[in-house]
Amino acid sequence: MAAAQDAGNIVIIGAGLAGATAAQTLRSEGHSGPVILVGSERHNPYIRPPLSKDYLLGKEGEDKAAVVPAGWYAENDVDLRLGVSVTGIRPDAGTVLLNDGTSLPYHSLLLATGAVPRTIPLPGSELSGVTTFRTLDDSRRLRKTLDQGGKNVVMVGSGWIGMELAAAAATYGNNVTLLGLEDVPLAAAIGPELGLFFRSLHEAHGVNFRLPASAHELRGTDGTVSAVVTDRGEVLPADVVVIAVGVVPDVGLAHTAGLKVENGILTDESLRTSVHGIFAAGDVANALHPFTGEHYRSEHWSNALNGGKVAARAMLGMEATHSAIPYFYTDQFDVSMEYSGFPDLAAGTEPVIRGSLEDKEFIAFWQRDSRVVAGMSVNWPRTPGPSAQKVIKALISGRHLVGPDRLATASAGLDQMLLPEA
Repeated sequence: MAAAQDAGNIVIIGAGLAGATAAQTLRSEGHSGPVILVGSERHNPYIRPPLSKDYLLGKEGEDKAAVVPAGWYAENDVDLRLGVSVTGIRPDAGTVLLNDGTSLPYHSLLLATGAVPRTIPLPGSELSGVTTFRTLDDSRRLRKTLDQGGKNVVMVGSGWIGMELAAAAATYGNNVTLLGLEDVPLAAAIGPELGLFFRSLHEAHGVNFRLPASAHELRGTDGTVSAVVTDRGEVLPADVVVIAVGVVPDVGLAHTAGLKVENGILTDESLRTSVHGIFAAGDVANALHPFTGEHYRSEHWSNALNGGKVAARAMLGMEATHSAIPYFYTDQFDVSMEYSGFPDLAAGTEPVIRGSLEDKEFIAFWQRDSRVVAGMSVNWPRTPGPSAQKVIKALISGRHLVGPDRLATASAGLDQMLLPEA
């Protein structure tokens, strides 16, 4: 179906990856009407992965995080409004209310409001040196704080962001201690065996773990943090404390506008919400996934990228389904990991390993009923033919029957996994 040229005024709330990608897709698909992109930050839209990886480590500049070059918005007649907050949505009137008292009419509206860091009520959390981590400004401050080394850094949270930040802090030569509620870091996401792989990697680079343990109190001197007291009574010296205990979807506007909200904004597989003319994409969207037949909310950049494209096409009346297999990646020390699939389906199953954890070069496959539902590749070499992640995604989406012995056999090429078993 061709794009509708008269799709009317389109307003996008949230100038992150999902919102900017939606604006880009609207123009590439031929929408010639007004596109207004509203963001509360004062930075042009950027992607988040570099903030805890190469940008934080000083390997890349801020330009590498930009969704599109700065001049793209004016060149493509996208009205980018930065430093502007939306105070309300009136679906009955088709308007968006701004914090300066003005309003914007819309024919279609995209909510790409993302997520905000989860906070915990800790005594002393107001002290200087205590921070959460989400934005470019957060990454700028933390990079400036860490890059000289020699500081005592306490990371509260043993998820992917906490582990990435711990790796960066240790790489700069800081003394890093990581607290987490799990017995094994990342075990909830990838199981204890692979969680121990990442723990050992960190310990080999000097990171200290307190697991399971949580922060009970933050102590300070002259308004600056100096120590973290754990729930076990241990006092850890701290010049820097990062609270990295996850994020929550930013659903305030959606809730007050009467949209259905449940662990994010509920949408169908085309990212339509329960209110006509309003769509949602990115971290905030709890979308129906056609593979599982269930709603699934992802906080990774590939979801925002693909979701922005799908929402834009759906707003233009095109056939569009958010059916991409979820994907994310992490870089920690000398380990580069990529993961595709559905962690909920993989939970509780033992992974099939191809390669060697000891050599830090392997693929882990998770299966249900002899079908791959998730796969993780670590430092897997690039060879002629499809990449490991391409094969993993094809195995998942094609619902291929593959025995565990075949998955683990190094002599069988990965692309052979897509062929029927003899």
